[in-house]
Amino acid sequence: MTAFVALIVGVAFGSPDDAGDKAGRERPAPTVTAPSRAVETTRAPGPPTTAGAAAHDDPEHPAPSPKPKPASKPGPATSFEGDSQYLVGEDIAAGTYKTAGAADSLIPNCYWARHKDASGELTSIIANGNVQGQTRVTVRKGEYLELKGCLPWKKAG
Repeated sequence: MTAFVALIVGVAFGSPDDAGDKAGRERPAPTVTAPSRAVETTRAPGPPTTAGAAAHDDPEHPAPSPKPKPASKPGPATSFEGDSQYLVGEDIAAGTYKTAGAADSLIPNCYWARHKDASGELTSIIANGNVQGQTRVTVRKGEYLELKGCLPWKKAG
């Protein structure tokens, strides 16, 4: 029993809280936080609202409007420029397009061609033209429109 009492006394006096065992280390100060304040909100004067749809019939307190839906994916372009080949219905919209003519270059020439496919073969050409002034071309969905040396094209109708 004496050994047991000595063990208890030894643990009590030799605990890690003993300043001699800390070798200069100090305990961190306890963290103190200020109590938060509740923010009081006031309601604009007027009749009390009730739950349900009738609560939004008050013209002074209209219901919040629903969030707008995100814009849908934009459709094919209706104006374009540059030397390229466009798939009608995917890259550009079907319809009639016009251009002011050839872009400035050593030899001003605007070439356009309607193709039935993207092969680039002469046999795929539906119609084509070389112009220097204003022109119009009508393209249908599924066709390809090839352009070289032209000013910007815009949908005319």
